[in-house]
Amino acid sequence: MKTFATDEAPKAIGPYSQAKAACGFVFVSGQTPCTPAGEIPEGIEAQADQSCRNVGAILKAAGSGFDKVVKTTCFLADIADFKAFNAVYERYFTSKPARSCVAVKDLPLGVKCEIEAIAEE
Repeated sequence: MKTFATDEAPKAIGPYSQAKAACGFVFVSGQTPCTPAGEIPEGIEAQADQSCRNVGAILKAAGSGFDKVVKTTCFLADIADFKAFNAVYERYFTSKPARSCVAVKDLPLGVKCEIEAIAEE
């Protein structure tokens, strides 16, 4: 098992790794829209974009990429943001991986979305 981290994505805010690799797969922890500097952009589009950028930076650090993602799990603080979230998400995850997308009561730091991913190494 390998652990991956990059300064191109925000540091973990708890006792977890940005990503782990095992059995030929990279498991990217849920990425909120925090920038590496700790800022949170306004609005669902900007937040979805930053979450995707964070996932991409971690995938790159692990030697993978968006084209190797096989599954994502997406969390929205408000299901009414589903359409706007998808418009951003589809620009990054062009291979259309398997996905779950659910609305949750709250997300860390009061953000609007979070994305976790599983990819081939």
